[in-house]
Amino acid sequence: MSVDTLTDLAAGRILRLQRRARPWAGPSLVAVAVAAVAATPDGYLHATVARMLPLALLAVSVAAVTGHAGLPTLGQVAPYAAGAYTTAHLALTGVTLAPAQLLVAAVAGAATAGLLGALLVRYRGTVVLMLSLAAAELTAITAGQWRTVTGGTDGLAGIPAAHLLPGTPALTADRPLLLYAATITVTATTAAACLLRRWQSLLTAVRDNESRAAASGHPTTGYLWITHTGAGALAGIAGALLIHTHRWITPADVGFGTAALALLAVVIGGPRCLPGAATAAVLVLTVRDVAAAPWPGHAPLLLGGLFVAAVYLLPDGLAALPAHLTTVAARRARPAARHTTPPPADRSPA
Repeated sequence: MSVDTLTDLAAGRILRLQRRARPWAGPSLVAVAVAAVAATPDGYLHATVARMLPLALLAVSVAAVTGHAGLPTLGQVAPYAAGAYTTAHLALTGVTLAPAQLLVAAVAGAATAGLLGALLVRYRGTVVLMLSLAAAELTAITAGQWRTVTGGTDGLAGIPAAHLLPGTPALTADRPLLLYAATITVTATTAAACLLRRWQSLLTAVRDNESRAAASGHPTTGYLWITHTGAGALAGIAGALLIHTHRWITPADVGFGTAALALLAVVIGGPRCLPGAATAAVLVLTVRDVAAAPWPGHAPLLLGGLFVAAVYLLPDGLAALPAHLTTVAARRARPAARHTTPPPADRSPA
């Protein structure tokens, strides 16, 4: 067996192991990174990372709809806003138990996404994107004008902090808040990845050839609606997490800017990789809020450069980075292997 064949077999083995570990590898790496951040004594860093995680979870919900269901969307801010404002009003009325808020926010997000999805899943491609854009703009306008519920353009502030359990301290300290937000984000992302893995064959059939799937007797529109509604529940949880980490909300938090950042994170992270979308969301916010701090007003330029670099260097997103590195390593190993392989023995008769 030649060295090239052995190298190819080794690379294929690595890729198969990566595919098997994919649902758990991403969340595990995120958990390790969060633990490393939490171990530092910098409270400002803890608060900054915690406030990035709601957008990360929103990006996960967008990836579920865009990458797995094949419906490019900007409208996930609608269930995101429903979950956020529902959580805010629960807290303002004295219901500060975090599990209860998360559950109600998930229901509110799923209901909103279900109503919106009844329209969106009937269309495909650019039409879906434009309709979801209209939904995102309508969400921001409604949040700005419905003062009795949203506080108008002034927003809602002074929202009481959440409690994990009755009698436990409120989540106001930076490190506990970071650990709580990271736990919710990793758990929700892992659960969504496992559920989508069970639906992967059906969603792939619908996404790649919907007419053939429908001809086989599959209710394709129903599959897409269920996926959209489930992603809405995930967005609702992200909205609750927004209230838990910020304790205020304005229409700008649920507007087009937030929807665009979430979709940008999905493109950079990989449309069909939920952990990649979450990681890319943290990267996008780091570029916008940290890297662009010395150059006020240049954040869009830096984000544009990040998008161009990501598309040019990794067209399949951050999710393809391990496979790309494995391929590069295998290609570099081939010339070295050829150079060190001894020549075959001379078997000619004396």
